Parts: sequence; structure tokens; C-alpha cells
Amino acid sequence: MDMIQTFYDQLASQYHKLFFDWHNATREQAVLLDSLFARFGFTRSSRILDCACGIGTQAIGLASLGYRVTGSDLSEAALAEAKKRAQQSQVQIPFLQGDFRALEAAFDQRFDIVMAMDNALPHMLTHEDLSDAVRSMVSRVDNGGLFVASIRDYDALLAEKPSYSPPYIHKTANGQRVSFQTWDWEDERYKLTQYIIEDEGTVQVSKFRCAYRATTRQELTALLLENDCKAVTWLFPEETGFYQPIVVGQK
Repeated sequence: MDMIQTFYDQLASQYHKLFFDWHNATREQAVLLDSLFARFGFTRSSRILDCACGIGTQAIGLASLGYRVTGSDLSEAALAEAKKRAQQSQVQIPFLQGDFRALEAAFDQRFDIVMAMDNALPHMLTHEDLSDAVRSMVSRVDNGGLFVASIRDYDALLAEKPSYSPPYIHKTANGQRVSFQTWDWEDERYKLTQYIIEDEGTVQVSKFRCAYRATTRQELTALLLENDCKAVTWLFPEETGFYQPIVVGQK
């Protein structure tokens, strides 16, 4: 996990630049997730563990709606950024460092909803690591609760194995900011380089490297069913408005 931790430690202070307006994105995503949770019968009094919280993109928005949110992440730098942003947003969220393959070590309690958004699970580079992560996350879900995660649509991506992701181009007050990724595939794994280019008078280029393993819906569904989820539902962007497919496991 050292590569993952280093990737997010280095990216933490610039992660918000991947959005045109990070604060607005937190609000929009919270509304989308709130609607999804309500669909499965959960209210804003629900207890949520965001176990891949990063800088708080989902956790802070959901806390602002009244959810009782706890955040954890592998990256100390991302957690420090999340704490600062939660304070600025005037929400109370306890943040703890933790590996989502071993959540029992950090949390005695269970939660109504345990979530890991933004393609966090495919950082697991083997089936065994993914299995450990799913088992750990579901173990922290209370009976009747939800496992919620979003991942890229790897079922489609594996057919073509693209070498890059389309760029995001954001106009700024003094120029523009461009972010994109290049992908170097080897079988089901790929090495990712994230570029952030700021062209505001002078050009500044930042790049960050990490690795992923393409996780198929069949693989993740099977693991959820093996780990006490009685039903698994996949929801797609055209239905939810979220930018990635979302999987929901009902315990």
C-alpha cells in the first residue's frame, strides 16, 4: 500500500484542482448520495463510515446534510486536508487513519452505511487484497445496512484498454487548468499518471503516479454475496447522476 499512500499524500494539497469548483461538487454529490440512500430506506440520521474519505469530498457534503459521518483514509496528508476543510465548512467529523482492508483494527462499532467512492477499491492489485477489503468493509456494516462504492466501468474499459482519459479543462480567473490521466496497461492492471497543468501566465505541471487493477462487476458482486450481503444492486450514471457506476450491497 506504500505506492497508494504516497500517491495520495502527494496529491492531497492539489486534489481539489481536479474539480472546477470543489465546494460545489461536495454539495452536488451529497444530494445525489442522499437520494440514493433514501431509495434504500435510509434517512439523514444514519451513521456513515467513509473509509476512503480522501480530502472529504463526500464526507463533508453528507455531514452538511445532517448525516453522522466518520471518515478514515490511508493518507495522513489527505486526512489533514479533510480536517481543515471540515472545519471551514463548520461540520463535525471525526477522522482516523486506517487501511480499509483492516477496519476492525480502527473501529469497534458498526455503521448504517460504509462507503468507498471515487474508484478506491481498484487500488487493490490482487483478488486477495480486494477480498480482504470487501470483507473488512462489510464487517463494519450493521445488519440491515449498506455497503456503497463507486468504480470505473471496467467491464467496458477492459475491451479497449484506453491509453488515456479525456482531459478536463477548467477556465480560471487568470487562464485555465487542464487535468488528465495516462494509463499504461499490463493485462488487467494499469499504471496511472495524473497530470495537472496550470496555465495562468506561467505554466506549471504536476504529475502523480499510482496503479490500479480493473475490477469487474461480476468479481465485486461475487465478493459481496460471499461476505453476508443478501442483495447487490448496480446503479449507473444515467440513473444516479453520479459520474461512475455505484454498487450497493445490502447486508
